[in-house]
Amino acid sequence: MEITRRRFSAGVAALGLAGCSGPGALTSAETGSAASLSADLRPASNAGYDAWVAGFRKRAQGQGFSSGLIDRAFAGTGYLPGVVTRDRNQIERKRSLEDYLSIAASDERVSKGRAAFARHRGTLKAIESAYGVDSHIVAAIWGLESFYGERRGSIPVVSATSTLAYDGRRGRFFERQLLAALRILRDGQTTPSGLVGSWAGAMGHTQFIPTSYLEYAVDFTGDGRSDIWSDNPADALASTARYLSRNGWRRGLRWGGEAGSGSGDGNIIRPQPGGPGFVTTANFRVIKRYNNSDSYAIGIGHLADRIVGGPPLRGKFPPDGNGMTKDDRVQLQRRLTAKGFDTGGTDGVIGPKTRDAIRAYQTREGLPVTGEPSLALLGI
Repeated sequence: MEITRRRFSAGVAALGLAGCSGPGALTSAETGSAASLSADLRPASNAGYDAWVAGFRKRAQGQGFSSGLIDRAFAGTGYLPGVVTRDRNQIERKRSLEDYLSIAASDERVSKGRAAFARHRGTLKAIESAYGVDSHIVAAIWGLESFYGERRGSIPVVSATSTLAYDGRRGRFFERQLLAALRILRDGQTTPSGLVGSWAGAMGHTQFIPTSYLEYAVDFTGDGRSDIWSDNPADALASTARYLSRNGWRRGLRWGGEAGSGSGDGNIIRPQPGGPGFVTTANFRVIKRYNNSDSYAIGIGHLADRIVGGPPLRGKFPPDGNGMTKDDRVQLQRRLTAKGFDTGGTDGVIGPKTRDAIRAYQTREGLPVTGEPSLALLGI
């Protein structure tokens, strides 16, 4: 897979998509404060990692980083076993486009997007004027990557990138990210305690990896720092627009749209057999530079359209492998919830919590325990 902007892990990790990873996942940002991180995302003793860090220190000093800077960068950091676990779990079943869009353009994400767009309209329009990238596209990327800033991640980037560099699966790549993180600190863009992000080292409102930060981040507020970590999203949103602009965004050209919806000339793709088709333009391909996935790019485009008042998709998706439509899956989740089984929501997406709820129900009723949804379970 082509490595784009930050999608170096196979993919819309939690996006606010709980547990969604792999090509077309939404974001890898962890939620909560550092104090609330799970135990496997806190430093653990690892002699091999310590030896690797000692060797890295020498390599970093050879590239001009002072021992004092390295000491400050690594203070309080360490090997994170949960980062390795999450990295190795990236290869999993790919969500259908229907499931992906159910999460990417959920009612909650659309409503929050409209509110965020209204709050930051002036900034977004100024960014659009400066870089030529549609303001609602930038807002949609913000929404998918960090749920409009609510899920920026709180894991030390030095811990995350050094753990993955030591682990070795993509060691050279993550050592580059770690060196870039040191440059960010040396340049005074943030402090060691402020250099936080996702489990894979993606940072800020729109989840830039360190090397992309160095290449594209901008100081849109004029305060002397390109602060993508701040509660103020302006620098992060402008950096995203600059990324898209530098990668070929055409001012005034739509990303595309549902086929037959008046979206203009372009290529037509149908990512899910039997589902809606989509007209795509050159700007669709630019969005894929941010995350090389058709599902991601459609999710961004469709969420962007919804944020500015566009309608839901008109086309229907076919039943899933169990013969169930989305409405069937929603009804199953609602009925399980009514009986006291927590499905984690009623969005029609059958994820781990829904499967756990099905298993619990099947166990209580003395049924074969499969965890699989079915039309027969609609009779519960």
